[in-house]
Amino acid sequence: MRAGRDCPLDYRLARDAFAGEPLFDCEALYVVGGLYGNRQALSALEKRLIAEPGARVVFNGDAHWFDRDAEIFQQIEQGLSAHLALRGNVETELGRADDSGAGCGCGYPMSVDDGVVERSNTIQLTLNHTVQGLPGMTERLAARPSTALVSVAGQRVAISHGDEQSLAGWACSREAMTDKTRQQQLDAWLHAHAIHVLATSHSCAAVALNLEHGALINNGAAGMPNFAGGRYGLLSRIATTPHPAALYRCQRDGLFIEALALNYDHAAFLTDFDRQWPAHSAAAQSYRSRILGHSTDRPEAALLAGFNLCQSLCALETLN
Repeated sequence: MRAGRDCPLDYRLARDAFAGEPLFDCEALYVVGGLYGNRQALSALEKRLIAEPGARVVFNGDAHWFDRDAEIFQQIEQGLSAHLALRGNVETELGRADDSGAGCGCGYPMSVDDGVVERSNTIQLTLNHTVQGLPGMTERLAARPSTALVSVAGQRVAISHGDEQSLAGWACSREAMTDKTRQQQLDAWLHAHAIHVLATSHSCAAVALNLEHGALINNGAAGMPNFAGGRYGLLSRIATTPHPAALYRCQRDGLFIEALALNYDHAAFLTDFDRQWPAHSAAAQSYRSRILGHSTDRPEAALLAGFNLCQSLCALETLN
């Protein structure tokens, strides 16, 4: 097995992973993927929920990544405890009693540079040391489910970290979803499983696609910037009413499927990051430029079909 490239067999999702009855029904759902141990982003989410107290939240994996500090790691865990938390590849590998040989478990495609893969494996190893110093944490992470089926106003929403087939699959990445054959495959899956929305993350690049039988929304990362010049994370919101701060959305079957900015305290997060990951560390080399907003990605690039930019994006870009 190539660490960081190949996934263990237990990453494969069961065929009936999204069968049966939803865990709950709500009028507004937030899906938070890739929090990455950003406690300022978690605090910003909690403030947002005060304004929408009836909303439910699902953390769909990789809530940890930059939080090598045991105190911050535990703060993230405390914040997750009030909500449904799923396992991403990070939590799955941290939750193992024995080394699987998968490294970070990211399952990176060959288009990703070897240096990125090696650094991710190093970050995961560092986090392993953190978790080993927290009694009971390994078992706690291992006990989390890998998927969830919920509903919003009676419409079924499937939530996975990677894609509909694998916990760390890249088939819902932007690169994969630009392929028309892949779009048809996902649309057939949505139809066969009576799924109205599939919400994912993992690939670290936002994707929004409205198909004939359902929609895909991938929030990229909640805990670090996604777009050029931005200093905010992204949340997926699925609800019966639109949110005034949505960056982009589609409307189908009575639901608004949206991406919202998660505006966290950037300066405080950067201080946390630099303290935990000094210059030349694996995380600093891989992520610090993106954290500073130096990405070249644009929101328009995330919109593959059926989603539209909102005017709130213009206001947000003015602020940034």
